Amino acid sequence: MEAPAEANTGLSAAPHVVLTREAGKNGKLLAMLAARGVPALELPLVETAPGPDRDRLPAVLGTGRFDWAVITSPESAAVFLEGWRSAGCPQVRIAVVGVGTGGVLRAAPEAARLDIAFTPSKADAVHLAAELPLGEGQPSARVLYSASSKAGSDLQAGLAERGADVVRLNTYSTLPVSSLAPAALEQARHARVVAFASPSAVKAWLKLAGDGARHCSAACIGSTSARAAERLGFERVYFPDAPGLEGFVASIMDALDSKPLAAP
Repeated sequence: MEAPAEANTGLSAAPHVVLTREAGKNGKLLAMLAARGVPALELPLVETAPGPDRDRLPAVLGTGRFDWAVITSPESAAVFLEGWRSAGCPQVRIAVVGVGTGGVLRAAPEAARLDIAFTPSKADAVHLAAELPLGEGQPSARVLYSASSKAGSDLQAGLAERGADVVRLNTYSTLPVSSLAPAALEQARHARVVAFASPSAVKAWLKLAGDGARHCSAACIGSTSARAAERLGFERVYFPDAPGLEGFVASIMDALDSKPLAAP
């Protein structure tokens, strides 16, 4: 797939910031940056594809045997909703990793029928695994984890250590786009900040823009993307304590305030 060349900004000069989320998911971020006078270029680097377990989700949900369903990203929430509807909207307690993920569920027409019962103190898999109420001293809690194929094992490992019986379904995956419009890519290479919302986007940026593209600052939506950027050689990485759009914008602004590195 070739990413769209449109930037939704009409920029002719180099943008300050490149936004790399999937097509259609950058609108709010573009508007928030525009309100702060920050020129930004929308350059989707990843796309979402069905995972190997996606078709199993409705049947597994329909068994009604789970104490919790845990959801760790907005995309996972959207996929969960689709499977939950196909299963006939069964009753299940839901734990969400953070505000953004919960917001997808609360915006659904059936929100009143969704039992969103838990959010951890910090929006990451480690805190969710450590803090999810499991009813210690009772039989093992059964937890359904609808995940990305690319997600790590921190959540299920942490829950299993606490005695939970975790069923993981890889219901979606994030794939890099295969190519970019040359003019848009050249424009993006001159940006001061590239904003990432997934490790897949970090990898796609370096693959498509080249190793020299590390001279820009990386502004990340959360710690998972930030760790990926650091591992892949970015020297300046910014991310918020709590993932979400407000924190994402704050990290972008912090990155813009830093002194640029010299381009190679």
